[in-house]
Amino acid sequence: MSAAAHADRPSRDAIVATARETIAVGSKSFAAASRLFDARTRERAWLLYAWARACDDLADGQELGQGMTVVADAPARLAQITAQTDAALAGEWVGDPAFDALRIVAAEARLPHALVHDVIAGFALDAADWRPRTEDDLYRYCYHVAGAIGCLMAVVMGVDPADEDTLDRACDLGIAFQLSNIARDIAEDAAADRCYLPVEWLVEIDVPPGEHMKPPYRPRIAMLAKRLVDQSERYEASAREGTPALPFRAAWAVLAAADIYGGIGRAVRARGEHAWDHRVTTSKAQKLAAIARAFAAAQGRAGRYPRAPRDPGLWQRPRHA
Repeated sequence: MSAAAHADRPSRDAIVATARETIAVGSKSFAAASRLFDARTRERAWLLYAWARACDDLADGQELGQGMTVVADAPARLAQITAQTDAALAGEWVGDPAFDALRIVAAEARLPHALVHDVIAGFALDAADWRPRTEDDLYRYCYHVAGAIGCLMAVVMGVDPADEDTLDRACDLGIAFQLSNIARDIAEDAAADRCYLPVEWLVEIDVPPGEHMKPPYRPRIAMLAKRLVDQSERYEASAREGTPALPFRAAWAVLAAADIYGGIGRAVRARGEHAWDHRVTTSKAQKLAAIARAFAAAQGRAGRYPRAPRDPGLWQRPRHA
């Protein structure tokens, strides 16, 4: 390729700037927490987020997490995600800012490619119109779409990929976020003909699959949302126990994100059957309060979250050789 063609490519700074704009619009909660990282980690977190956001948007026919639709060409979209991700991991110029963001962060942070492919496997589940039948199925899905991202974020923060216990705790935080996200978005997912509530759970409370958002079933679905959030808190607690292994600023960001996003789940639980009347969000004041609490928690994290064996009752992520 000619030197002129190379000169037309956006610089790393330009791709980082685009990634920063993406997270600012796509997730105000993660954007707020990311500001607490040191500059290098912050930029890499933005780059990783930009890739994950682009994949999610492409898979769901949405823009920056808004306007999910039923897509008619899911396999083709998955093939595009896979091909562009593989090109980025191979160090190739992709020509799409989000996938070139992955190219940059994967090389700089030496991201394990197996974890990136685990995330793609989550999009494959959605492309196949997959639905969880059991609680174990639910956690497996949460791992692929969020827990594996948590592991990648831990590596971005400097965690050794061989440190399986700390990666487990990072995975737990991703699962916690996704469980709260599922609880919040039950109605939105139903409108797009999706449901991430295990079929076994629906059968337990005598709710026909596919009809769970009909008004007569709202009180029962609120019970399942509470169950999701209760479980989310177990994973969140486990994740907090991993923060002593992180540098102070990384721990501060992680604890802030846990507080902010955990607050969304707790708000869903508190609203009961009215949780889906309006989308649950956190205000700027609530985010600032969470950041302040996280600062104190990060300072005393060694004493507050002493290293203990991970709860054996929690779902265990897959291991890679």
